[in-house]
Amino acid sequence: MRVRTLLLIFSIFCLQFGWGQSLEKKIYTTKKTDKEILIDGRIDDDAWGTVPWGGDFIQKNPEEGVAPAFQTKFKILYDAKYLYVAIRAFDESPEEIEARLTRRDGFAGDRVNVIIDSYHDKRTAFVFTVTAAGVKGEEFVTQNGQNWDESWNPVWYTDAVIDDKGWTGEMKIPFSQLRFGKAKEQIWGLNFNRTIFRKNERSLWQRIPNDISGFVSEAGELHGLIDLKSQKQLEIQPFTVLSYETFEKEPGNPFRDGENFRVNGGLDAKIGVTNDLTLDVTINPDFGQVEADPGNIVLDGFDDVFFREQRPFFVENKNIFDFRVGGQDNVFYSRRIGRTPQTSADSNDGEFVDTPINSSIIAAAKFSGKTRDGWSIGVLETVTDNEYAEIDNNGERREVLVEPLTNYFVTRVQKDFNDRKSFFGGIFTATNRDLQSINTLHKSAYSGGLDFRHEWKNRDYFIQGNFSMSHVSGSKEAIQRTQESIRHLFQRVDANHLSVDPNRTSLTGTGGRFFGGKRGGGNWRFFLGANWKSPEFELNDIGFLRQTDQIWQFGNIEYLWQNPTKIYRRASARVVLRSMYDFAGNFNRIEYETRGNINWDNNWNTEGRIGYRPRSIQNSFLRGGPRWRNSEEVYYNFAIGSDSSRRFNFSIGYSNNYGTDDSFDVKNYNLNLNYQPLDALSVSLSTNFRENINKTQYVSERVNGTTPRYILGEIDNNNLSFTFRANYSINPNLSIQYYGQPFIARGRYSNFNYVSNSLSENIDNRVVFLDENQIDFNNVDDVFQIDENLDGTTDYEFSNPDFSFAQFRSNLVMRWEYIPGSEFFFVWSQGTTGSQDPDRSLLGGLNNQILEQELENIFLIKFTYRFLK
Repeated sequence: MRVRTLLLIFSIFCLQFGWGQSLEKKIYTTKKTDKEILIDGRIDDDAWGTVPWGGDFIQKNPEEGVAPAFQTKFKILYDAKYLYVAIRAFDESPEEIEARLTRRDGFAGDRVNVIIDSYHDKRTAFVFTVTAAGVKGEEFVTQNGQNWDESWNPVWYTDAVIDDKGWTGEMKIPFSQLRFGKAKEQIWGLNFNRTIFRKNERSLWQRIPNDISGFVSEAGELHGLIDLKSQKQLEIQPFTVLSYETFEKEPGNPFRDGENFRVNGGLDAKIGVTNDLTLDVTINPDFGQVEADPGNIVLDGFDDVFFREQRPFFVENKNIFDFRVGGQDNVFYSRRIGRTPQTSADSNDGEFVDTPINSSIIAAAKFSGKTRDGWSIGVLETVTDNEYAEIDNNGERREVLVEPLTNYFVTRVQKDFNDRKSFFGGIFTATNRDLQSINTLHKSAYSGGLDFRHEWKNRDYFIQGNFSMSHVSGSKEAIQRTQESIRHLFQRVDANHLSVDPNRTSLTGTGGRFFGGKRGGGNWRFFLGANWKSPEFELNDIGFLRQTDQIWQFGNIEYLWQNPTKIYRRASARVVLRSMYDFAGNFNRIEYETRGNINWDNNWNTEGRIGYRPRSIQNSFLRGGPRWRNSEEVYYNFAIGSDSSRRFNFSIGYSNNYGTDDSFDVKNYNLNLNYQPLDALSVSLSTNFRENINKTQYVSERVNGTTPRYILGEIDNNNLSFTFRANYSINPNLSIQYYGQPFIARGRYSNFNYVSNSLSENIDNRVVFLDENQIDFNNVDDVFQIDENLDGTTDYEFSNPDFSFAQFRSNLVMRWEYIPGSEFFFVWSQGTTGSQDPDRSLLGGLNNQILEQELENIFLIKFTYRFLK
């Protein structure tokens, strides 16, 4: 019934709102040249005189459809191996041009993006960027402009020069870095995007009105590419790494003697199997130059935190493998490969243990690309090694397996059709382990799915969906462990549709999502949809899945103010509705929300949100106990940001979630400061403070006689972090970057209570508060002892849950691209992790746990050389 209602509403909206407009395509016709072109940014080579200028740019922002402040022109030539682009960006005040030096992909200052849809599939594009300072950048665009991937780093050449008319730039792009099919004359999608940084203005060669949903699909066309020969890519990049580590010496521990030195090496290769498809190979990869993950503390029992992928091999072309089933949940999550060992070694008193931080990747290969016929293909094969913890007992050593040899396999395909307005695809993953002595992990895990998308009426309307299935198998112990994990909780006492079966050796589940709506045309936008994850659904061997046994329904409607006025440049307002059930039919959640944002005439931004959850019931809160009802909740947030193009800019944010009965109150404060005192130097500081007061924070489960007790307490939890970044660019190919983040979290508990009626709307009926006569704290064992009936006998006890955690992570990276594609890295990493007395102040803990500690240091030198065909 609910699905039919959603479809009816969707159909009504489709009939009510009008269609977008379609514009005539611009065409630029290039020519082949046999003359040499020197890439120095000056456009003074004779070859440029053989083709005409393209131009007549039109403003995109802030006022779409009008002439830009200054015009832009371009020329395009090609030879047997390269595509050449010349850019003339006029500016009446050359001294005001923002020529900011940044590291590659910095995207700061005046710049021009060249957007090339060489597949001409109207969904994907290669973007090459040059700034007025000569800094290069590149992105791979997918989903018709909805996803821009900065991780793509092809080998190409560019330079730029400022003169009395503005600035000029030149590009030399190898055909081996592009993908195109076979044809006598190639026709490619083409657009140019110019940004005048100080005016916050964007202009395009091919106009794209704001009410049109597509971006790549609306590009103009490049003609005149005759008899292009396939340039198969061949790049081999060996590397050598020297690493020296220092840390505080631990007396008696042979694994912590104060220093460690190692030499490592490996190889990366990129092989063009065809002009469309590329094979990437890495052997013994090293990711030592990758920035550290931010600090965090988890209180909800879900110890699996989502972190973004930063390793270059897995980041490139990651969009091809994407298969989301809702939120961050994804059939493939590359951070599972090379993960921290999932088991630990048992040791005896007096023994020392050395456990690997991550699993070693022996080798990985990735075959990916998109064909002229509209096939997107991705195949990933990876093997991680056995990882052993080494245990020392007075000089005698033994090894214990903590992570087995594992093979990960992923294959992903999609096929475009219907003039590229539709696609149909699928994914399959396989994880297989050589478990040996480990019986708590899955022996094998398989998942697969099908997905589709269809667009119509000038791509303004769409419907999209996917269906996925998982199957995991292993020992009885492994499958029982999965059934009882917080993601599944088959042991929940009030879940009649679930039960733990200790004899099972496999689980099979399903998940998926379907949604659709209007994303272009006029000022109205909307979408409706649903997603689900069945109780047995399990992806975490190679994917990411937070929680199962959920059916979500969602929808929103949005209005856009797209034409600037004297007050604002653009604005939007949205209304959102969400609801959630479990597979037993329990109505667990309903939520109403409204949000809006305004980009003011001075380019400041404000945004805000307010929501109300009258019903919020959690299946996982009591970790296997009955469903728990949260108090009615109101939440809101707002943020304001200054003009980001200024040398100094800032943003401030505040959010608050609170129960209407004062049972909880969570506040977040954010401050971000950015300053660029020099064209070559930028610094930023981000501060976050979180204050969490909750009278019913889960503590533990105990038994009073035969009666289970779910112990809660009032937590006073504060988290504080500072993230500092500094970037100094000596030239576009030589830069120094620093990242540092201290993070501290402290939690103090009081007013302990236990659950009496978990679904009561009233907190006083939901829990019973223990008075001081029922609680005794044992300082020696650091436990609370509870005597509920005051008969002088302890009924049960639980450990003191107070905590204080601190972490510091930093990276100083010097990167020199001494020739295109070949790099030299010097990395200095520092860090420490610790805990202390929670009774100390938060800043006192920061000083004691970080500033006064001896930091661990890692010095790393990495040298790569890229052989190009």
